[in-house]
Amino acid sequence: MKITGIKTYHAHDGSRNNLFLQVFTDEGITGVGEPYSIGPDEGIISVVENMKPWFIGQDPGRIEWLLRRARNTMRFPLGQVGWSALSGMDLALWDIMGKAKGVPVYRLLGGPARDRVRVYHAIYDPDPVKLGERAQALQAEGYTAFKATPFPPGWQEMPWLAVVRESARRLEGLRKAVGDGPDIGIDIHTVIREPAKAIELVRALAPCRLMFVEEPAGAEFIATTARLRQEFRVALATGENLYGAARYAELMDADAVDIIQPDLLCCGGLLEAKKIAAIAEAHYVTVAPHNPLGLVSTAASVHLAASINNFVILEWHGDDKRKKQEFVTPVWKPVDGYFELPTSPGLGMELNLPVIKRNPARHWNRGFPTGPDGSPGFI
Repeated sequence: MKITGIKTYHAHDGSRNNLFLQVFTDEGITGVGEPYSIGPDEGIISVVENMKPWFIGQDPGRIEWLLRRARNTMRFPLGQVGWSALSGMDLALWDIMGKAKGVPVYRLLGGPARDRVRVYHAIYDPDPVKLGERAQALQAEGYTAFKATPFPPGWQEMPWLAVVRESARRLEGLRKAVGDGPDIGIDIHTVIREPAKAIELVRALAPCRLMFVEEPAGAEFIATTARLRQEFRVALATGENLYGAARYAELMDADAVDIIQPDLLCCGGLLEAKKIAAIAEAHYVTVAPHNPLGLVSTAASVHLAASINNFVILEWHGDDKRKKQEFVTPVWKPVDGYFELPTSPGLGMELNLPVIKRNPARHWNRGFPTGPDGSPGFI
């Protein structure tokens, strides 16, 4: 089997752009992949276009060789754009091989280490009462874990002590609403730039019995992340913005993390994620993949989760992004808070090209928050 072509697609789901790609072969098997849409998506498309000669004419089953060749040819250490492009290619190659062998991808990654994949449902509402009601409704559907931001609306304009007090009140209300059974994680989104404040906030929230605190600092700030972990009495989760096994190894060698959160669309894909998970297992660290985008990302994450020993839980954003779910088929949904393992060959997802083509990409950004003094904020 030989690769004969690669095509990219760029679509807008109503809130942000999405990138997809297909890898074609001379045996009629087509692989589906999705690079992370990082904002300047055209850069990723350009990288994929430039990589085509390194892949076309090659055996798609030589995944390790093909990805190493691409990284070596680019020579300099890859950044966010390069790793995202390679991640999309990696997923498509695994999809091809699963289809060629007639088995789900996790069967090629070592087989199932579990029978189903637990998810936590991300939730948000500016009203703390409605936040609790949303969690209760999801509990009734079988979900046993949730993730929320602790911050009240407009917190950037509030005195810090008021932020701590209101954040604790929101989390106390959420814990009271769901009871002692479900797990609750919180996401700080790296927006606190003073470690002492992060420590103060987490200490105020710890009585709510948290499953983890996500990104109290950027994972690339390894020394700071390690310091925070030593101060916390809650598991520290991070890693969605890291790429490649070497950076995760640095984080774990520094004893800076309890739960790593690689994103399959930008960490390097399934092959790199398996290496990352193996390094984590050697450090007694668990894996909870970052998964805020669509169902190709979800499918890849489920295949990884199925095949590793140290998986703990998967991020899931539910039906809040229905247009995004229309870009692929079939639509996967958790049952009682778990994804069942897929049985279809490959990743189990196909692109819905008519819908993708009806929703062309737009210029987009994530906004530009500012502090009370007019300084640039962080989102």
